[in-house]
Amino acid sequence: MARTRLDAFAEVLDGPVYVVTVASAGERSGCLVGFASQCSIRPPRFMVWLSTLNHTFRVARGASHLAVHVLDQDQRPLAELFGGETGDAVDKFAGVDWRPSADGSPLLADACGWFVGRIESRIDGGDHVGFLLSPTEVSEPAPTAPTLLRYGDVRDIAPGHPA
Repeated sequence: MARTRLDAFAEVLDGPVYVVTVASAGERSGCLVGFASQCSIRPPRFMVWLSTLNHTFRVARGASHLAVHVLDQDQRPLAELFGGETGDAVDKFAGVDWRPSADGSPLLADACGWFVGRIESRIDGGDHVGFLLSPTEVSEPAPTAPTLLRYGDVRDIAPGHPA
C-alpha cells in the first residue's frame, strides 16, 4: 500500500479505540473503531467514522442510533472479537454479555463506559462515513479511571474486513 502525506503524522498518534454497536431491521452488528472524537460541547456531539466496507456500516445505514463503548487495556479480547471478526460471518454478540439500550442498540456489559447517540447526520469522508451523534443515554461513571485501550494496543489485530 502506498504511503500518503498524512501517514507520517498519523503514525505518532495513539488515540483510544472504541467498539461501536448498532441494531437495525432485526440485525445487530459492531466493530472496532479508531476514528472517533467528541466534536462539540454545546450541543454535545460525537463523531464516529465507519469503513464503507464494514458490515457495521451496512447495518448503520438504516439505524437511528449507535452505541459507542470504551474499553480498558485488559479488554483486548473484546477488541479482537469486534476488530478481527466480521459480522458477515460471525455473530459477535453470541459470546458476550450485552443488553439492548432504550432504542435497541446493543450495550456491552463489560465495557468500562458507553453512550448511545442519535444519528444527527452522515458525512461522506471517502472510504469512511462519519456519523454525527447526539447523546441520548450514557453509562454511569466508572468507579476508578480506566486505562483506556489505545490504537497501539490493537494495531496488530488483523481486521475482519480491509480498512
